[in-house]
Amino acid sequence: MTELVQIAIWPAILSMAAAVTAQSLRAGRRRSALNEALHELRRPLQAVALAVGPRSGSPGGAEEPIELAAAALERLDREINGGPLAPAIGTVDATALAHSAVARWQGRVRLAEGSLELRWNAGPALIRGDRSALGQALDNLIVNAIEHGGPTIVVAGRIREGRLRIAVVDSGRAMRPRSRRNTPAQVIALLSGRHHRGHGLSVVRRVAADHGGRFALRHGECGSLAVLELPLLDADGGLAA
Repeated sequence: MTELVQIAIWPAILSMAAAVTAQSLRAGRRRSALNEALHELRRPLQAVALAVGPRSGSPGGAEEPIELAAAALERLDREINGGPLAPAIGTVDATALAHSAVARWQGRVRLAEGSLELRWNAGPALIRGDRSALGQALDNLIVNAIEHGGPTIVVAGRIREGRLRIAVVDSGRAMRPRSRRNTPAQVIALLSGRHHRGHGLSVVRRVAADHGGRFALRHGECGSLAVLELPLLDADGGLAA
């Protein structure tokens, strides 16, 4: 009886082994393809960095987008090939971060026939965290407003109960130009990917959680309001009460 049972289950075992082997091969091929794509992304990024030259020190310059792209590639590399994720934690000047983010997206919003304004009432706000990650979060909020919101966009900063609140407000899709076909703005939008799946907002939520903050998004008839709230540092370098 035991031999009959073994004979009966062997086909199932072999079938499972074949399925696992096929899955492993597919995973290996996918990993190889991802590493090749990662390699091909690094080369043009290095070329752009060489073309930009030494840091100019001006907010919104090309150096900062390159640094953000390099940080994103490093995270992708670790997701594909393993290894500990070691964010560069330090004191971040949120005021300078906001000014830089708004400055580097002015050209993009002009192509979309819109406007982008910074209204900063938070003073010299300092945060403990990863500057690249925080910059990526701000970039995603601004680009989300440009691509999916209204043409008039305001980035506002203020302090409330010891926390920094950065709000990105747009005027709503109804105010957008009716046609963007064959425009530079449409071409750039196509470069963002075939499908919009909310990855940018997922990045913002992750960054907020990693920094002890919160993220909220509200849609309305007259536009959208996205709020990133982060804990501030006090004068002694500790978290503000």
